[in-house]
Amino acid sequence: MKNILLIVLFFSFRADDTGATAQAPVTKNDTNTIVTASDSSKAIKKFNPRIATIRSAMLPGLGQIYNKKYWKLPLVYGALGTTAGVYFFNVKNYRLLKQAVVYLSDTIPSNNNLIDPQFSNLSLNAIRSYRNSFRQNIDYSVLFFILFWGLNVVDATVDAHLKAFDVNDNLSLELKPGFSPLSNTNGISLVLNIGKRNDGK
Repeated sequence: MKNILLIVLFFSFRADDTGATAQAPVTKNDTNTIVTASDSSKAIKKFNPRIATIRSAMLPGLGQIYNKKYWKLPLVYGALGTTAGVYFFNVKNYRLLKQAVVYLSDTIPSNNNLIDPQFSNLSLNAIRSYRNSFRQNIDYSVLFFILFWGLNVVDATVDAHLKAFDVNDNLSLELKPGFSPLSNTNGISLVLNIGKRNDGK
């Protein structure tokens, strides 16, 4: 009877030891978050730059939302909204000036009354000059709109990459006075400290 009890106790302890030393399985609840079964409360959020890039390219601001940088949304939409407003303003005036050139160039005097009042007192050459200027401004506004859209994509991509960096007191830039043996002069140096800081504590 004692032998049977010893055998049962031996196997029960072996089973407990095996369960205690086994590694906790790793499960994935989505493509960006890795959670261990031993401690599901400590989920590691990994930001995928590819997802941030695609979302920003599809719709400005989506990449910033994915990176949880909500404060950048007013900047993104402010830049794109301003550029879009300038574009429509230029298009409107270009069409009015283009039509004014047509009315002043034809042989029907009554058509001159159809010219927009803000351009009615201008000469034909002046209207043509303004028309060309607004046509050029349309191209510039489109160019700046595409540029700001691209910057929005670049910002979301770089931000997603930087999310993985550990920025703390162990990595810092400091200005320190020092002596240069090469030039035999005193000066100020920009020092990059990498590693554990020694504050004397």
